[in-house]
Amino acid sequence: MSSDMAQISEDIPAPDASRSEEGDIPSYYEAFPPLSEGESPRAGASASTPAAAQWGPTNKMMLRTSTTTQVFRVPLEERRFQEINEHGFGEAGEQAKICKDIMQKTGVAIEMSLAKDQSLTVVITGKIENVMKARRMVVNQLQTQANVTMKIPREHHRFILGKSGKKLQELELNTTTKITIPRPEENSDVIRIVGTKEGIDKARHELQLITDEQAKLAFERLPIAKIYHPFICGPNNALMKELQDKTGARIHVPPPSVMKDEIVVSGEKEGVHEAKATIMKIYEEKKRKCQTVSVEVRKSQHKYVIGPRAGALNEILQATGVSVEVPPLDSPSETITLRGEQDKLGPALTMVYSKANSVVIAEVVAPAWLHRFIIGRQGATIRKITQDLPKVHIEFTEGQDKIVIEGPPDEVEQAQKALGEITQDLQTRMAYAELDVNQKYHKHIIGKNGANITRIKNDTGVAIRIPSDSEGSRIIRIEGDPKGVEKAKAELMEMVEKMENERSKDIMIEQRFHRTIIGAKGDKIKEVRDKFNQVQITFPDPGKKSNIVTLRGPKNDVEKCYKYLQQMHQELIAVNYQAEVHIFKQFHKNIIGKGGATIKKIREETDTRIDLPSEASDSDVIVITGKRQNVETAKAKIEAIQKELANIKEITIEIPHKHHNSIIGAKGRLIRSIMEDCGGVIVRFPPEGGKSDKVVLRGPKDDVEKAKKELLALADERQTHGFTAEIKAKPDFHKFLIGRNGANIRKVRESTGARVIFPTSKDADQETISIIGTEESVSTAKTELEAMIKELENVVEGEISVDPKYHRHFVARRGEVLHTIAADYGGVSVSFPRSGMKSDKVVLKGAKDCIEGAKKRIAEIVAELESQVTIECVIPQQYHRTVMGTKGSRVQEVTKDHNVGIKFPDRPQANGAGDGKGNAKPQVNGDVDVNGDTHVDGAGDAEHDQDKPKKQDIILITGKKEDCEAAKEALMALVPITEEVNVPFDFHRFIIGQRGRDVRKMMEEFDVNISIPPADNRSDIVKVTGPRANVARAVEGLNARVEELEKEKEDRALKNFSLEVRVDPAYHPKIIGRRGAVISKIRDAFDVNIQFPDKGSENQDVITITGYEKSAKEAKDEIMKLVGELDNMITEEVNLDHRVHSRIIGQKGRQVRKIMDDYKVDIKFPRSSDNDNPDLVVITGMEDNVLDAKDYLQNLEEEYLQDVLDRESMRQYMHPSKQEQSHPKQNHGPGFQVRDAPWDKQAPNMESTEDFPSFASGGGGVAAGGGAPSWGPGSRRF
Repeated sequence: MSSDMAQISEDIPAPDASRSEEGDIPSYYEAFPPLSEGESPRAGASASTPAAAQWGPTNKMMLRTSTTTQVFRVPLEERRFQEINEHGFGEAGEQAKICKDIMQKTGVAIEMSLAKDQSLTVVITGKIENVMKARRMVVNQLQTQANVTMKIPREHHRFILGKSGKKLQELELNTTTKITIPRPEENSDVIRIVGTKEGIDKARHELQLITDEQAKLAFERLPIAKIYHPFICGPNNALMKELQDKTGARIHVPPPSVMKDEIVVSGEKEGVHEAKATIMKIYEEKKRKCQTVSVEVRKSQHKYVIGPRAGALNEILQATGVSVEVPPLDSPSETITLRGEQDKLGPALTMVYSKANSVVIAEVVAPAWLHRFIIGRQGATIRKITQDLPKVHIEFTEGQDKIVIEGPPDEVEQAQKALGEITQDLQTRMAYAELDVNQKYHKHIIGKNGANITRIKNDTGVAIRIPSDSEGSRIIRIEGDPKGVEKAKAELMEMVEKMENERSKDIMIEQRFHRTIIGAKGDKIKEVRDKFNQVQITFPDPGKKSNIVTLRGPKNDVEKCYKYLQQMHQELIAVNYQAEVHIFKQFHKNIIGKGGATIKKIREETDTRIDLPSEASDSDVIVITGKRQNVETAKAKIEAIQKELANIKEITIEIPHKHHNSIIGAKGRLIRSIMEDCGGVIVRFPPEGGKSDKVVLRGPKDDVEKAKKELLALADERQTHGFTAEIKAKPDFHKFLIGRNGANIRKVRESTGARVIFPTSKDADQETISIIGTEESVSTAKTELEAMIKELENVVEGEISVDPKYHRHFVARRGEVLHTIAADYGGVSVSFPRSGMKSDKVVLKGAKDCIEGAKKRIAEIVAELESQVTIECVIPQQYHRTVMGTKGSRVQEVTKDHNVGIKFPDRPQANGAGDGKGNAKPQVNGDVDVNGDTHVDGAGDAEHDQDKPKKQDIILITGKKEDCEAAKEALMALVPITEEVNVPFDFHRFIIGQRGRDVRKMMEEFDVNISIPPADNRSDIVKVTGPRANVARAVEGLNARVEELEKEKEDRALKNFSLEVRVDPAYHPKIIGRRGAVISKIRDAFDVNIQFPDKGSENQDVITITGYEKSAKEAKDEIMKLVGELDNMITEEVNLDHRVHSRIIGQKGRQVRKIMDDYKVDIKFPRSSDNDNPDLVVITGMEDNVLDAKDYLQNLEEEYLQDVLDRESMRQYMHPSKQEQSHPKQNHGPGFQVRDAPWDKQAPNMESTEDFPSFASGGGGVAAGGGAPSWGPGSRRF
């Protein structure tokens, strides 16, 4: 078989390849050999192909089919259903229904049959993964299930489950069983297996293998006090790593932040025991020899004793062998403890003091508003100081008139001097000014996208700080050069004065016209703004669905612009009138016309826009847009086309308009059902609000008559039971008549049986209430409603006392609470005393019942307010963002769960600093600290009053006392903590994932922040920060991921086994197969990587196999098996006339590929450039197959060659084509020639007795003149 398509196309000659003119002319009998006596007729050549060639064993190099078939048997005693033969013809039993359902779900074919022993044979065909699923479903539903239990140690359960339970799912699928593993809280080691006997045995075997493998491992938890952990780990964990490398065991020491007195050792039993013995020896020795000494060191100096990444502590431990214990940064303790041998404590104490005193702190007095100028643009100024003093740390604190400097004494002194000079220089040449401006003008001063304020800043070179809306401040601050400050101040005051003289006016413009008025890329609205350049025109956002356009500017200009836009709006309304016309879907193509000619003509004649629904749409509505008169004309033209095409009838019937709504039904459901029942008849009711009774029906004649009968019958029914009455009531009374949740109106409906309809917000008449029902029920309901309305119209006045401190709650947010009370209680009017008056009297006016209800509601609100308290929850501001969560999700959840109000403090801001959104950006050495209150590792904590919390740390919680306390606990639980996890450095890139995808997913899943150290540090410590519960889950997840990576690492090591096999390069294409089919099958079957040598390499016969050792050897055996088969192949050459090659090859090589597949051989044709022997064809394969293929090709040659000769003989009698006449072919030779043909022989002599012998007188035999030649063509069999 050919190795690939390229080889086939290379060997196929061109169809018009000419025969070589060299060589002898063949004889007649060579060109037309007679058939042997035993040969079958040519017509049956294909049928004579040996059966072995057609149905012989399939070659192993064939492409694998994409479908598979599985057959399995269900014994009689295990069959769940016994009814496969108990149903008559055409009936479906329970088994058939189950199989049909499985086939639909999995896309496989299932066949069932019964054997003589009544066992059930099931055949499943389909894709392999679907067959596996279907088999499991069939076994579960058609075969009785056994149930066994198996005890496996609980610590082995997670290895059975695998990652995300995938290993368990795979095990269940392969064994067609259900395996139930107990939950961790059940404290059980019993695993339950449900399935067939065969599946259970297989599952038990697999589970036993897993538990036996895990039984080889050991796990030890050593009780070692945390104070001795540094001696076990050694400096920079050197001792622990050395011990791990030596024993092969994994040693887990809790990070410093985790207070656990234990060390965990796991791995192979021998390694664990050796590591345990070494650790316990070190522990016992240190426990016996170590002594302690404690010293007091200022809290602010502790970080220098610790050093970057605990480097100083490791340095002391390495130099002296003494462990230094520093209290946590959040602890107020200043005591540092040294632990070690007596003679080493002195040198260690000296090193501690040296580290602590290596840094000093100094302050420079500088006004807070000058800080950003001292820092410079992008930190340029401060960087000039720090680049020469790398050990100095300069800190700018938000809102404080000082700069804090840390570092070595000499460098701190130099930095202090430089900063003092810069501060003094800036104070002499910088100034500031403050403007009191109404907050409503701030956004206009800023301008669109900050255009105005940016222009002023660029023109004057000053910094302008405008407070955010949340601050509620009116002060605008200007800082910079004195001249620039004065210029900016004058320009801002001019803008404010101008805005105070402006007015604002709203104009209603339908939103659908907004884009038209604005124009493409805003060109049209630009013309309007240029015309009225003093007016600011603001359109609403498209998502708000608002029609309000706001105009702002000088009074006269605003009025002119208002009239101009109003006129433009009226013109747009006039030319955008819309009408809908219903045209049967099958006639839409006639409306469009050939090439759109018809609809184009209508559009041009009527100057309208006509929109048809898409072909995929079920709608038959055509929408026409334009001037009203033109739209009506276009509508008439379109309807006329439909009338011409079909027997369309249009009639008008009379139905009282009061019944129209009931006939149309809710959202048009009833009328749509009638239209569908009547073949799509179009029913057109008069416009909403009209008083006309005429209803138009349009459609095919019979359907219109049917619809008419149904509508009139429906109208009669409504007439009989549809008595209607109307009453008037103020819209304010409607809600009271309806009652809370419809209680009042439901009572009226139930007592009278009448239906009461209130006007909707879209109705023009907001006072009319309709009552529908029988005459008696309508009369009763009307009487009851009139009584309720009369009672509501009886306006009275009442009073209620409300403590003045609660008045603000009712009138805040533009009186939202009062509006709600008025809406719920019949429009009652509630008046609170004016601001400044110390009265507690609240006056209510309205209907008596309404007033009583409103009083009761006000009293309830006051009671709720009185029971509320406000408590403080102190959480450092740097954690506020974490506590609030994404978009405030966490704090919203706390608020909702505990029914409280939570207010976070505003973030302090630096003058001139911010991100443009009101967010402060405290700065350290020119960098941004997002935490608002900048501290460096606890520096300066001792200078603050520890008993008094900072204002920016206080969160206020308002509500009932018990709710507030619960909310406070919930908030405190959200304060983040940081825990360190030991993750080997080599695994960091797998934890991070591609472009950080995996670590982001883990952070989102556990809602924590995971900090992985830079690669340069090669540190194993990963920090997890977040709420305590989330951190615990994240740490557990990280440890699980580390264990998984450890297993993968071991697996990769096993999978890197490599071996080489030498194979003749001539066999390589055969081993690869067509399009790599054969080699891919081997790779997939043995899960190995097979690498062939590159072109030009030294060892062209070496094939490299990489994978598990067992799999690699099996793959090698498979390749050598293929090589053995290739060695047994033979190559046969056969001469086939080159003129039939193209016929044998077929279109795109299809026929020759079929021959190669049928006979399992490889056939190579000569190239067009091969002039030696253009007829030579080479066949390669097994001997029997090659001979069969050769015979078949020779038969084909004979058949096709006769066709070629016939065409050539007929060509001379055919009239040449015009192309041939215009381009006559060149003479390429005498054509096909043969010698010794019968027609070349001399005609026989009829008088010769030799040529025409007489019959013998007695015998009737033929005279024995066998030497005389016969005349005419030789005999041939066909």
